[in-house]
Amino acid sequence: MKAQLLTIIKTLTASFRDLLPIIVVIAFFQLVILRQPIPHFGQIIEGLVLVIIGLSLFVKGLEVALFPIGEDMAHAFARRGSLLWLLTFAFFLGFGTTIAEPALISVADKAAALAAKAGEIANTDAGRNSYAHGLRITVAISVGIAIVIGVLRILRGWPIHYLIIGGYLGVVIMTAFAPETIIGIAYDSGGVTTSTITVPLVTALGVGLASSIKGRNPMVDGFGLIAFASLTPMIFVMAYGMIV
Repeated sequence: MKAQLLTIIKTLTASFRDLLPIIVVIAFFQLVILRQPIPHFGQIIEGLVLVIIGLSLFVKGLEVALFPIGEDMAHAFARRGSLLWLLTFAFFLGFGTTIAEPALISVADKAAALAAKAGEIANTDAGRNSYAHGLRITVAISVGIAIVIGVLRILRGWPIHYLIIGGYLGVVIMTAFAPETIIGIAYDSGGVTTSTITVPLVTALGVGLASSIKGRNPMVDGFGLIAFASLTPMIFVMAYGMIV
């Protein structure tokens, strides 16, 4: 019991330490530069406590569940020796984690609202929901494909820089042809996909897979899946904008 309590206190302290820089920055600019009292101080303290607790629980959940299950499944698929099932799992892992990303849901809803306001889509609940849903599905499919490419890179030993350079050249070329209203959304989609749900599972998959394959170095080959997951949404969303 005492050991568990010490672990909880240690985790809460680590979370507070991680949040301390942003707390100091906000307090400094509010009190020293703006010279104004912090509004709703009680609510802010309450919210800060909830954030520390939530962050601590999230980090503990990663250590206890998400990282181990990702690595264990990668080892299991490597031992099974079925490329088809491994790639199928990689696709649906990328798709499933992305479609559930809160950041993507928020960006898609905001993009739909602004598109409706600009008259690009019907300003109705159905029109906005359809646009946001299509955007989320597009991004999720792109991340699924990205994870498949990343897994193939690990299996085949392809140099990551060639794939990344080629991908960003594609982004630059598509930027010249995509509608201006979709370019910013496409670029942001590449960032919001690599968030709280996707990153832990995808990283665990890459490291676990590289650790299971003879001749692969987890430090060299195990990382890089997140780079693909942030790259392909930009291409797919710009294509979505050109089509829709």
